[in-house]
Amino acid sequence: MTGKPYSGKILWVDLGAGECREEALPDSLYEQFLSGLGLAAALLYRRIPAGADPLGPDNVLGFISGLLTGTPSLFTGRWMAVGKSPLTGTWGDANCGGRLSPAIKQCGYDGIFVRGISPRPVILLVDAQGARLVDAQDLWGQDAIETERTLRERYGGGRQPAVACIGPAGERLSLIAGICHDYGRMAARSGLGAVMGAKRLKAVVLKGARPVQSADPEKMKALSKRARRFYKLNVPLPPGRFMPALGVLLRSMPLILRMDGLITTKLYQKWGTSSLNQTSVEWGDSPVKNWQGSYLDYPARVSAGIDPDKIRARELKKYRCYACPLACGGICSLDGKGGETHKPEYETVMSFGGLLLNNDLEAIFAINDRLNRAGMDSISAGSAVAFAMELYEKGRLTQADTGGLELRWGNVAAVQALVEQMIAREGLGNLLADGVKRAAQRLNGSSPEGAVHAGGQEISMHDPRLDPGYALHASVDPTPGRHTTGSQIYYDMYRLWTRVPGLPRPGLFYSRSSRYRASAENAAAAVANSCYTQLFNAAGLCMFGAFLGADRLPLFEWLNAALGWHKSPAEYMQIGKRIQTLRQMFNLREGIDPRALKIHPRAAGQPPQSAGANRGRSVPVEAMMQAYWQAIGWGDDGRPTPETVRELGLGEYSQR
Repeated sequence: MTGKPYSGKILWVDLGAGECREEALPDSLYEQFLSGLGLAAALLYRRIPAGADPLGPDNVLGFISGLLTGTPSLFTGRWMAVGKSPLTGTWGDANCGGRLSPAIKQCGYDGIFVRGISPRPVILLVDAQGARLVDAQDLWGQDAIETERTLRERYGGGRQPAVACIGPAGERLSLIAGICHDYGRMAARSGLGAVMGAKRLKAVVLKGARPVQSADPEKMKALSKRARRFYKLNVPLPPGRFMPALGVLLRSMPLILRMDGLITTKLYQKWGTSSLNQTSVEWGDSPVKNWQGSYLDYPARVSAGIDPDKIRARELKKYRCYACPLACGGICSLDGKGGETHKPEYETVMSFGGLLLNNDLEAIFAINDRLNRAGMDSISAGSAVAFAMELYEKGRLTQADTGGLELRWGNVAAVQALVEQMIAREGLGNLLADGVKRAAQRLNGSSPEGAVHAGGQEISMHDPRLDPGYALHASVDPTPGRHTTGSQIYYDMYRLWTRVPGLPRPGLFYSRSSRYRASAENAAAAVANSCYTQLFNAAGLCMFGAFLGADRLPLFEWLNAALGWHKSPAEYMQIGKRIQTLRQMFNLREGIDPRALKIHPRAAGQPPQSAGANRGRSVPVEAMMQAYWQAIGWGDDGRPTPETVRELGLGEYSQR
């Protein structure tokens, strides 16, 4: 079937008025921004009034599919939630897999956008009879997995609906709440679950059957066939018990080995994202003891509790997202009594593992399931618990403050109890449920010293002291504090220099010190990383697919075949730059000073650690931010220059 891969139509929902209406969009908008995150940036910049309360009626919450979703391409099943973040006050987005992305397009839309506040809890139902709001009072208070199960039973029969919903964390407006899908997949970041809760929108239920077209589906199939062969390669991998030794090897090498995403995808195929749990600790990639410690505090004999083979042993079946040949997810046994849960991802394992000096895998599985059911971001939740533990260790919190909990490092019973307090918004948990920045502000006498975040969002379990690219991107991306927006390792794996003329080509081995320079070469690589990330977020491509490399995964060719275009990779990268720049303009319109989003000094090695894998390392964050802004054309203060705005065709937005 030939045609366009986008419908040119979106659904607008006004919860206050109880109305749903369709809106047609011009082809020119897709030519400028593609779909996915690009389309969302163009629409939300215009439709969210400057200064809107993120939890008020004027904020717009969007659910968007990718341009390539539903076409004969691989890895293109990602969807995103978008809106103004109540956690950071900036542009907010959260990425998720599962099957909601094709469901949006099968309902005939490229995105669904919700404004206003409903007077009572509702669900948005879109099926063969159209779009409508349905009372959900009986679902309010249910956890996210119970809610999805109820809605699938209620609206099942024949084709199963896709469901995105919130749990108690979103209902209680926790600013670290996310949106749950597929019984535990989470669009976790930016606090957008709280936006959904404030709107009293319990769930979105989608049940459509419209086909998705493309200009040249046969060419797309041929491109996918060539790419698929890389996932069939048989690469022998060692048992999990050898993974700490890999970390020691990487730590000990005098030079940095350029990372190849082909190996990464093989690790993910076997173990999922938890493959590098212990490797990351030994290497210095995973933070320990609220960013104060190292592998010396969490040695291999202790981290053996989170050996990836022990997680894999609980896997009942592999899980793959729509259009994914990798299947990095898994459904695991939960409690030995027939319970099932999604396999905890690396970020969850390490947020509640090394960050807290905990190695109790059973507890990590239980916490993961509770957070999925509550609809709460595990990165932010683990960081909040770690912050509280540090305050307790330093005597700034007492048992009178914690409700009797002994928040000693590694005290897993206290961790689980504190997580329950956060979900219920009780006691100390009521403060931590809004993230570490606000907790530090509200706890009298406490210091922001251990409140590790960037722009208000807790950062992930990848240490910028090992890869300064994480520090840079967490500080300069319009959605701060995110590990998925870029790093130097990602640039290595994306291999963009093979397709885009003029980009820096790292050697197979390069010096460790070269990473810590605010050089024009590093800045050019970082800007390319940002542009490519926005491009594949507009396409609906999974980052793990992008890791394979631009010369192996034909994103540019898929786009041309799907759209009937003949754009060069450089022209597509310009679209990515346009999306990145408009998101930055959104923040500036909201009064955000880009310099204020800089990552917490501790995570940047200021001061540097005296022991461990990252001893002596410090990241020149301010200098790197300045170099990035100059390279992307944003000026010394992070504000896009008039020349850049004109070059990208964003003049109509700058006048608003």
